[in-house]
Amino acid sequence: MAFLPISKEDMEAQGIAQPDFVYVIGDAYVDHPSFGHAIISRVLESRGFRVGIISQPDWKDENSITVLGRPRLAFIVTGGNMDSMVNHYFVSGKHRPTDAYTPGGEPYKRPDHATVVYGNLIRRVYKDVPVIIGGIEASLRRMAHYDYWSDSFKRSILLDSQADLISYGMGEKSIVEIAEALDSGIAVKDITFIPGTVYKTKETGGIYDAVELPSYEEMKARPQAYAKSFQTQYSNTDPFTGKTLVEPYPNGVYVVQNPPQPPLTTEEMDAVYELPYMRACHPSYEEAGGVPAISEIKFSLVSNRGCFGGCNFCALTFHQGRTIQVRSHESILREAMLMIQEPDFKGYIHDVGGPTANFRHPSCQKQMTQGVCKNRQCLFPKPCPNLEVDHSDYLALLRKLRALPGVKKVFIRSGIRFDYLMADPDDTFFRELVEHHVSGQLKVAPEHISDRVLQYLGKPQKEVYEKFVKKYTMLNERLGKKQFLVPYLMSSHPGSTLKEAIELAVYLRDLGYMPEQVQDFYPTPSTVSTVMYYTGIDPRDGKKVYVCRNPHEKAMQRALIQYRNPNNYELVREALIKGGREDLIGFDKKCLIRPGKTGSENAKSRRKQENGKRESGVQQKSGRAGGVNTRADDRKSRTETGSRKKKTIRNVHKKKKQRKESPAD
Repeated sequence: MAFLPISKEDMEAQGIAQPDFVYVIGDAYVDHPSFGHAIISRVLESRGFRVGIISQPDWKDENSITVLGRPRLAFIVTGGNMDSMVNHYFVSGKHRPTDAYTPGGEPYKRPDHATVVYGNLIRRVYKDVPVIIGGIEASLRRMAHYDYWSDSFKRSILLDSQADLISYGMGEKSIVEIAEALDSGIAVKDITFIPGTVYKTKETGGIYDAVELPSYEEMKARPQAYAKSFQTQYSNTDPFTGKTLVEPYPNGVYVVQNPPQPPLTTEEMDAVYELPYMRACHPSYEEAGGVPAISEIKFSLVSNRGCFGGCNFCALTFHQGRTIQVRSHESILREAMLMIQEPDFKGYIHDVGGPTANFRHPSCQKQMTQGVCKNRQCLFPKPCPNLEVDHSDYLALLRKLRALPGVKKVFIRSGIRFDYLMADPDDTFFRELVEHHVSGQLKVAPEHISDRVLQYLGKPQKEVYEKFVKKYTMLNERLGKKQFLVPYLMSSHPGSTLKEAIELAVYLRDLGYMPEQVQDFYPTPSTVSTVMYYTGIDPRDGKKVYVCRNPHEKAMQRALIQYRNPNNYELVREALIKGGREDLIGFDKKCLIRPGKTGSENAKSRRKQENGKRESGVQQKSGRAGGVNTRADDRKSRTETGSRKKKTIRNVHKKKKQRKESPAD
């Protein structure tokens, strides 16, 4: 077992004269099943194809794409485990200082819109070699879409990257079918029949039972047309009911999306996750300190895929689908045993889950034969009458993992869907979750507490979360534990005005909690919420929705959630005045902030306090360095000279008076 070749020297050592595929990736090369490029490359290798890896090529140097030579069949391109723009930028537009998917966490090692840039780089050098793009970036941009970072409406990434095909979704099945088609001699332009792919054509006569979407030009001119198109796309993400979608472009070009691939069976999932991964980053990164992203997932286990939660700000429906796919207990236990044998394993399994940890089977049996419902969600606004809530399989898996030799604790960190948990009449899983699987604090995602905003988020009503909190608290008390909840909260989501933001601040006041981190809504490609943000229309019903686009108002909504932070005083005060809630400015215990000091006065006060702390810190440090002023010395001094006078206002003024009367030096 070895890493796949990253150089011609590696190819020669492994007896490879020419790779079948050259895989160009925006991340560092990490051969672990939590990384998409590792899965796709190992799946191809298991089918007899030879794959070479070019990681983070220099997009300004054409030679960087030639290091493995010309592939026999095709180039495969992915921007990485994250959309490259999300990887690069905060929602504010500020560049992130580090990149967890790059050796040493170094930023700027991949370009913006990496898939597009890499695709064009390949086209300049190898004009006639097929290019297949995939991964999250290509998957979520497969049709025309709104791009938040340029604030523009973009074409399908297939056209902008000059690629021949998109393998969308998770891709294991479609990439094998593409590889086998190319290997059999079928020209890439004729590969139009594989589920889970997108291709371009000028001929649509042979496409059966297709749905034609509004044209790119129409959607660009009329945002309402894009909202309508998106809803059609959203309704065709299921392999059982999804239809072929056709998107017209100028000059007689059509981008065609085939229906999704069927979900993996348990046997297929097991096979994918038990391929011979090295379970580490490439050794060439050791000098840089390795790849930060592997630290959290190294001792985590993927249990499932897919999510029927249906949150509107999440793109999982477009990428993994709503049908749950699971690995067998046996496969997960075998991987756990491999982890236990790692020399740096300390006895803690960090996570057992997936997009939603406590989804281990389809939401209803109908899904497996007729697909998911097109016009309703499984959990929103209330659990469907056909929803089958059952944690028994997940509970049995966790018990088996806890019993493994060498395992001290098994944590769940990938997120619990609390409304699904509350819908379970059996409390056994909830009780064992609190007793065994919380690492001091449990992270959950209510996102907001205004029922109006929750409606746009696609999340359960506030009362569901409050019942969950009450039950969680009760179970902790009953088990003699002091474990906390960390709620993820979001500001500025479509539908949220200052009124709802203030409502959330008041709720946090009553809770006695101020979150350390707040997520401002991030309009990423191919989510219902992003369509709302761009069009001002809820694509589900075509109605208008309020959208906070003004950076200053966004800052106010964010500041309200952290109203206790002195840095936010002026923003909070302005928000309360604009929102007509000046009753929350005052000295009453129900007020959020006090009147009086301006933000500049607060800042001066803070600087004075900070300077005082620094001066105190210097004195203490110098004392320790000189070997004096220790606690023991201080106690000895007090014994020898008598107790020190208590520091009172009178004594302070007395000292000041003495200093004024003493002669100058």
